[in-house]
Amino acid sequence: MARLKVTQTKSAIGGKQNQRDTLRTLGLKRIGDTAVKEDRAEIRGMVKTVAHLVTVEEVE
Repeated sequence: MARLKVTQTKSAIGGKQNQRDTLRTLGLKRIGDTAVKEDRAEIRGMVKTVAHLVTVEEVE
């Protein structure tokens, strides 16, 4: 199964509470943090919520 490498590139300061919560749920606490997650619909939805704050790439 494919995996997604999610890296936080921008700060969540000034963002909505649900966006900050989503970053924390993804395992991202600060700029530059990276998390590798399974490519599932739930994860894709979370990434879509914070797409302007993160970069995503597929890894095997």
